[in-house]
Amino acid sequence: MMRNFHSKHLGYSVTTPMERLPNAVMAVVLLVVTAPLLAVVALAIRLETAGPIVINKAMIPRNGRKIEVLRFRTADWDQGRERWGCITRVGHFLQQTRIDVLPQLVNVLRGEMTLSDMQDT
Repeated sequence: MMRNFHSKHLGYSVTTPMERLPNAVMAVVLLVVTAPLLAVVALAIRLETAGPIVINKAMIPRNGRKIEVLRFRTADWDQGRERWGCITRVGHFLQQTRIDVLPQLVNVLRGEMTLSDMQDT
């Protein structure tokens, strides 16, 4: 496994540099193209319920190392029980259209996962 040389905060790369380059380029392109959609989704989540817009979800990819992947929040936080409650209306739409996984492009940029791993979550 290769240590990402840019920063400690960028994590570990799961691929070789030659395999990672196309993933990083595609992730940047997809983030730029979907930026307006991401902004609309963030606003919809914020207007529907209070709480974080993006959450971390634990995932164990093929290499067996646990990582925290980013996702749009699709459920309400139940403060009394301290657990996730029911899925919101916006959250249901996000899950049906798979838009809730778009923030994982940041994980691809960090080298924690590949674009093909995104469809497995």
